[in-house]
Amino acid sequence: MRMVLAVALGLMLSGGAWAQGPTDARAQKTYQTGLDWVREHKYGAAVDSFKKADKQDGGHCDECARKIIKYALEDGNFKDADAAAQQLIADAKDPEAQAQAHRNRAGILMKEAQPKGKPELFAEADREYQAALALSPDDVAANYHDGIALAHLNQDDAAKARFRKFLDVAGANDVDRLRAHRFMENVDLARARMAPAFTVTTLNGDQVSLDGLAGKVVLIDFWATWCGPCREALPHLRDIAQKFSGEPLVVISISLDTDEAKWKEFVAKNGMTWMQYRDGGWSGQLAREFDVTAIPHTFTIDADGVLQDEHIGDANLTGKLKKLCTRAREMQEAPKTAVATAGN
Repeated sequence: MRMVLAVALGLMLSGGAWAQGPTDARAQKTYQTGLDWVREHKYGAAVDSFKKADKQDGGHCDECARKIIKYALEDGNFKDADAAAQQLIADAKDPEAQAQAHRNRAGILMKEAQPKGKPELFAEADREYQAALALSPDDVAANYHDGIALAHLNQDDAAKARFRKFLDVAGANDVDRLRAHRFMENVDLARARMAPAFTVTTLNGDQVSLDGLAGKVVLIDFWATWCGPCREALPHLRDIAQKFSGEPLVVISISLDTDEAKWKEFVAKNGMTWMQYRDGGWSGQLAREFDVTAIPHTFTIDADGVLQDEHIGDANLTGKLKKLCTRAREMQEAPKTAVATAGN
């Protein structure tokens, strides 16, 4: 699973001060061919068309470059994405665009670096974030993600300084605020394979954030009412919710249904009393952040927010959940033990 996505890394590919489509007539036709390939989900062919359009347009088609980045990343093609990002850096005309372009390239490098754990990629990402921050010191995304890059480079004090700056400039409702606090307390977490941070409002109207559930094991289940295997797996999920009702475990079902009324009716009819949220389809925010392409799809997250397992289909999770809940209880008891020891 691609746990670090373009959105999470602060890539801004939906527009910007330097957005400009091809002006050459041939390039415009080739660009349209690329869009046709995108509609067929043939991203490799789309990238080739956008690269050709960019060349036909003199190598300065910003919109072509943005499309190359977007769909090269979809295709796992970091080389072409990085080349396009460097083109945007060279073409940026004002400080705002320059900062955005440097941050975009840093995000690409981070996306490639994290699964591989390559220090040289984290170092290059840090240099790009520094370039962005030199132009825009209060850039929220650059401060946060440079903290993660620095953590991977084992520069813990510098990482904490970045997270502290992030907390100074980020909005009060920023989804990463709780996580930044936790990273400052334990920089090791910034090096871990953390599940994407999110905040949702459940069917019951409760606002729930993943980092707000710190200290508890979280089981996330992506499903839909129209999915036969999901319906078959429902008794197993219900059994887990009941069996672990007294444990430090939270179950969240995330529906890909587009029909809200049908979803609500199904949930009520089938006694799905645990947390329920509707993401609204394959293009929903959480489906994209968790890179869900098949359902049922479950994610097991430990009490620190670190992804432990993911399964496509109905899997036997009971043994793993018992172990994670035991550890969660130990974590909850540790402060009490420390206080009791200090008092003796």
